Amino acid sequence: MRTFTRDLSYIGYIQTFILMPRTLTAKQQAVFDFIVKIDRESSRWPTYQEFRDEFDFKSTNSVTQNLKALLKKGYLIHEDGGYQLKPKEPLPFRGIPVRGEISAGTLQEAVESNLGEITLETVFPNIDRIFAVRVRGESMIGVEIHDGDYVLLVDDDIPDGGIGAILYNGETSLKRVFMDEGGLRLEPTNPEFNEIRISPDIFEEVVILGRYIGHVNKHGIAKSPGIYYDYSTRSYSPFS
Repeated sequence: MRTFTRDLSYIGYIQTFILMPRTLTAKQQAVFDFIVKIDRESSRWPTYQEFRDEFDFKSTNSVTQNLKALLKKGYLIHEDGGYQLKPKEPLPFRGIPVRGEISAGTLQEAVESNLGEITLETVFPNIDRIFAVRVRGESMIGVEIHDGDYVLLVDDDIPDGGIGAILYNGETSLKRVFMDEGGLRLEPTNPEFNEIRISPDIFEEVVILGRYIGHVNKHGIAKSPGIYYDYSTRSYSPFS
């Protein structure tokens, strides 16, 4: 699950710099916060033009002076010919404590007890087969999968009507996958995008990368409802 390292390390940035003496000027703090924001949202370093637009700097020299100040005060490092955020170890995921039971029927007395923890293994029992990819584009917003979200995939068949990642003609796509007498139909959930048709005679060129089981974004983890048709697109043969 290395895909999550960058976002989790952002928590490390915040925790570390809350505990550090606040030796930055207001402008330096604003520049540092801007760098962290761009890194967290886009996994990249801000351009000089973005610095100038954000802070109304008159020249690139103003940007450089602020970066040098952050470097000197230990907030940045300078490696591979450029500035970088100082790496921080991501906080360990300890699990969510289960502190008791609650009635979903009639009112009952609350009973508090230690029932263990909810971990990623609890949410995703087959976690050793799960990997993540970052979404680019808005073709699946109908199921609340947006640009920049991390989609969780498992190395498994895609049931007919299910969502999954497909490799075809050297390109990948995340779509809802259907099969019929015409072959495969890769269907977006955003009406602004067109479906993709793959005819039976070239079906063998399609590679299934994984079945969608959920996605992660700044709001948390969303799991697939797991309601699909009975047939797997992986076992589908246009010649049967």
